[in-house]
Amino acid sequence: MSELKTQPTNASVEDFLNAIEHPTRKDDGFKLLQIFKEETGKDAVMWGPSIVGFGSYSYQYSSGKVMDWFPVGYSPRKQSIAIYIMLEWTILEPFLSKLGKHKKSKGCLYINKMSDVDEKIFREMIRTSINLVYHNNQK
Repeated sequence: MSELKTQPTNASVEDFLNAIEHPTRKDDGFKLLQIFKEETGKDAVMWGPSIVGFGSYSYQYSSGKVMDWFPVGYSPRKQSIAIYIMLEWTILEPFLSKLGKHKKSKGCLYINKMSDVDEKIFREMIRTSINLVYHNNQK
């Protein structure tokens, strides 16, 4: 089986965020850093070159393959900010109906800027994900 390409690194999260050229995206990157730290109680870790993750747990696919991953994180990309929340869509959907402007894909949410979303709902999503992940997987 091939190894997952996205692995935790020792790269500096602050250096990564400071290198973002777009001022709103950079500000939102630092705001997200604060929000995720406050809600998870975990330190930020760079996963690969562009994802900021918080915490770690073992995730098992239906195929039986196991990988280490982060329960919540984000990546401030040029087009939008990718938000990684490890919740089933059935659990996530009630939050999304109140979140504000966003798009969703199979593995993450996309927001243009933090001012587009309700921060209180966003924080609830993070706490719910962390609580469920660590309730089911202690690491």
